[in-house]
Amino acid sequence: MSVRRHRPLRALRPLRPLPLAVGRRPASDPSATPGVRPDAVEPAAPVGLHGVVDSAVYDQGRRVASPGSLVQTYRSLREHEDGLAWIGLYRPDASELASLAAEFGLHELAVEDAIQAHQRPKLERYGDTLFVVLRAATYDDAAEEVGFGELHVFLGQDFVVTVRHSQSPDLSSVRSRLEQDPELLARGTEAVLYAILDAVVDGYAPVVAGLENDIDEIESQVFRGDPEVSRRIYELSQEVVEFQRAGSPLAAILAGLTAGFDKYGVDVELQRYLRDVADHVTHVNERIEGARQSLRDILTVNATLVAQRQNEEMRALTVASYAQNEEVKKISAWAAILFAPTLVGTIYGMNFQDMPELGWAWGYPFALVLMGVVCGTLWAVFRRRGWL
Repeated sequence: MSVRRHRPLRALRPLRPLPLAVGRRPASDPSATPGVRPDAVEPAAPVGLHGVVDSAVYDQGRRVASPGSLVQTYRSLREHEDGLAWIGLYRPDASELASLAAEFGLHELAVEDAIQAHQRPKLERYGDTLFVVLRAATYDDAAEEVGFGELHVFLGQDFVVTVRHSQSPDLSSVRSRLEQDPELLARGTEAVLYAILDAVVDGYAPVVAGLENDIDEIESQVFRGDPEVSRRIYELSQEVVEFQRAGSPLAAILAGLTAGFDKYGVDVELQRYLRDVADHVTHVNERIEGARQSLRDILTVNATLVAQRQNEEMRALTVASYAQNEEVKKISAWAAILFAPTLVGTIYGMNFQDMPELGWAWGYPFALVLMGVVCGTLWAVFRRRGWL
């Protein structure tokens, strides 16, 4: 199949001012909007489903075709001179991406990244085609875990190809949102990229809020002396670092898009909206950096409190050991005092015939006096040394 020749970027007529953020307008019934079918929504792909989830061709911001295959999408796009094709894929196989690469002239390196997944967030430009990798985030408060979903976006002058490798982000709401606002969608493929970026960044806010709430809980645990808090701090720190890796590159991505505004003739209103998304990204990054710093400080405080408790325990053990040593001294001193008369009595209790002083009339009183003198001397010595 020959490579499709892309048409030059068409000029857009001036449109009325749009609300500040696409994802924040009140939803309305799709059937009430001309050109939008109630079923024209990209459903969340269930686990195990691969390939094309939803494919549509738009003209002047309105869906004009819902092809059932990639070939039909190509044919329908050729039939609409000012058409825009948005093809949503979920875990596609290599043959589907090869077909898209041949039709839209996608660079082989970008296609390889989309197949392999596990890419860092980035923005790369291959001629007239943009390749964007984003990581959406969700937060499971019960498990205190941040879940990440990877999204690859190919953006040309008249086509958008989105490749998901996980349930998030949910692009059905993004597609529905744009289809309810034909004037925004009529601004071209950059409007689709803006809406996707806005949805991904908006999804970061609940994650940051959940992490900040957990940090508040950890602070209470630290001062309660919970022994499990150190493990919780470490695990939450890992979640924050991983989330920071997903969100921080968005600032560079948006800066790259901003740098190409004039060169690639991006609509003025879209420039404002993309700058608004950049502001949100900055705010999210500041909050997550603050959360990381808070966890670092909490870990330091927890280590200090643990050290203090250990010092108090050591002090208590030292006091107990000192008291025990004093008791041992007393016991040892009395044992030595009692040993002296025992020794004398034992010697003279052997009753050998030739022992001296056995026939001496003062022998018994002398032995008692000797025992008393020895005991008294030992008592005085131990008393002076503080053993008694």
